[in-house]
Amino acid sequence: MFNPLATLVTLVSLAKDRLEREEKGATAVEYGLMVGLIAVAIITAVIFLEDQLSGLFNDIGNTLSGL
Repeated sequence: MFNPLATLVTLVSLAKDRLEREEKGATAVEYGLMVGLIAVAIITAVIFLEDQLSGLFNDIGNTLSGL
């Protein structure tokens, strides 16, 4: 099972480690954190909208199979 909190904690830990070692890579780490947070937001949205998305894809599949 996917645990978003564990992923977020891991990303923050990785970012802190990289920031302490090297200042030049701060921008790359910031972009990495943003990408990670966006991924967590997308995964959370998909989890909450699972039933609606499933129904939507089923409707699309049924419509396409009827053509």
